Amino acid sequence: MAVLVQLLFLLASTVELSQGISSEIHLLRPQLGSSGHLVPGLSCLSWRLGVETHNIIEWSTVPQACESYVGHYMLGDQYRKDSGVVVYEAITHAQSLKLAGDGKDIWVFDIDETSLSNLPYYAKHGFGVEPYNSTQSNNWIYEGKAPALPESLKLYKKLQSLGIKPVFITGRPEALRNITAANLQNAGYHTWEKLILKRSSVTGTAVAYKSNERKKLEQSGYKIVGNIGDQWSDILGTNVGNRTFKLPDPMYYIN
Repeated sequence: MAVLVQLLFLLASTVELSQGISSEIHLLRPQLGSSGHLVPGLSCLSWRLGVETHNIIEWSTVPQACESYVGHYMLGDQYRKDSGVVVYEAITHAQSLKLAGDGKDIWVFDIDETSLSNLPYYAKHGFGVEPYNSTQSNNWIYEGKAPALPESLKLYKKLQSLGIKPVFITGRPEALRNITAANLQNAGYHTWEKLILKRSSVTGTAVAYKSNERKKLEQSGYKIVGNIGDQWSDILGTNVGNRTFKLPDPMYYIN
């Protein structure tokens, strides 16, 4: 009887999960599973693990042999399931907090591959195999069509219901403010406490830039109760908040 109950619970959980990740990020779907292709001397799954655990760093492009694997991962359901697990833990953390109730509790969100998904762009550019092209990337951003990562949007809505205000900190340049704000709103992120973009005078690494912006927030009286991003540079450094959450992204690396 106990085994039957467990099976029914697992079945119900599977149905609930499949319903929860039904939203599409990009219409292109893989015809194969997420296992990729066997490459002598290189396991793409192990390479992705090394990337996500920050053991493989300062890489510029996805290995050519792993283009198919990364594409299948990003467009298959595993990427969404992995994102869902991260967001589940983030929501659990948020619900456990004892908030001050003074309007100063904030949650820091990165934008690209965190709040918004650029998969429609990367699906046309090798899933990170091609070297970064700022002109092509900015042309895509100016279209303002990046969809929300549904799991992050779920977190955003839950935080608002709890009284935690979202703050977006992005490496996008200040010149992209208007289109970024419009894209966020069109994707479902209707309000926020602050939208911080990178000024042209800022130099140095992404870690230093985001650490400094978080420090200024805390100096202004805000309390960072959570911080989520797809890059390690989003959650390393100083003033990272009560707890950090790393979303998967094997397509590019930002120092």
